[in-house]
Amino acid sequence: MKKQIFSMAVMAVVFAACGGTKAPVTVVGSWIMPIDGQPGEVQGIKLEENGEASSINMHTLAYKEWEQQGDQLYLTVKSIGNGIEIEGVDTLKIDKLTPDSLVLSSNYGYTLEYVRQK
Repeated sequence: MKKQIFSMAVMAVVFAACGGTKAPVTVVGSWIMPIDGQPGEVQGIKLEENGEASSINMHTLAYKEWEQQGDQLYLTVKSIGNGIEIEGVDTLKIDKLTPDSLVLSSNYGYTLEYVRQK
């Protein structure tokens, strides 16, 4: 009986050493998606560790800052379309976050599906 308990304890330590200390997945990074109607072109958002955000290939939508609270992502954004500038905060729910995928949904009914840019 003591040998079984000892063996189980050794196995638990080995499993923990092999993969029990994975780093948490983070939204920090560059996230892109294809641009509809423009084969080979992408757009997206870059989220930096210091809370700054920027647009990737979106000239009329300028991301400025971001903050995550639980499964909510808050993006400060400036719309620069049609000669009128409108600034606000988009509130998006993080539906899925993996090392390579970020899926966000809005209260307005749209979903954004990104992949991590390498």
